Amino acid sequence: MYPEIFRIGPIAVRSYGAMLALGFLTSAFVLRSEMKRRSLKPELVDPMVTAAVLGGILGAKVYYLLQYWKNFLGDPLGMAFSGAGLVWYGGLLGGTSAVLWLLVRRKEKLAPIADSVGLVLPLGYAFGRLGCLLNGDDYGVPTELPWGMVFPKGSPPSSERVHPTQIYEMTASLAIFAVLWKLRRKPLPDGVLFWMYLILAGAERFAVEFLRTNRRVILDLTVAQMISAVLVLSGAISIVILLWRS
Repeated sequence: MYPEIFRIGPIAVRSYGAMLALGFLTSAFVLRSEMKRRSLKPELVDPMVTAAVLGGILGAKVYYLLQYWKNFLGDPLGMAFSGAGLVWYGGLLGGTSAVLWLLVRRKEKLAPIADSVGLVLPLGYAFGRLGCLLNGDDYGVPTELPWGMVFPKGSPPSSERVHPTQIYEMTASLAIFAVLWKLRRKPLPDGVLFWMYLILAGAERFAVEFLRTNRRVILDLTVAQMISAVLVLSGAISIVILLWRS
């Protein structure tokens, strides 16, 4: 665990924030290259990334506060302005909404840009999960498997071996990126690549949630699993429609 990379006086550079920044920068670089290849407007990348960052942080925070609304009512200011609570699905929804608003406002073609964005999302997510690993959070349930890890200074601490679900998700996300990277030159209808990302990412998250410690809500499923199921179903229906129309 390396939650803090280095410190300059009172200012600490934390590994999670550094990995998030690196993920955004790497994704922006690949996104710009892909949009150039598709003859789209690479100058859109910077405002899209800015919108994704702002919308993502807001969406992640709102999701977190809704998830722990009782704690929020007890300490609204402390919960709202704490550094905790950057939940992925909230960030995905908030970031997507912000980017969508930007593109609609500028009257851009949504489907081909969405394909380019869908290509880089798993890459950025992999960096985020690496940050979680270095920070010692979002790990799984206890395990006796030889690759189980201990996070004695984690958030929260763990004194027994647990599933390193951060590594599972990072590996799966890089595999998803590799699949989409290979498919990006195929003659597919615009939009298919993005919906395929949602299917693969949703299936990955649905599976790994069985090893996470998140609270079960309905039918022994977590909120993240229910959202994942919706993403997979929406993606499958959308791809069938797009292929049927082409």
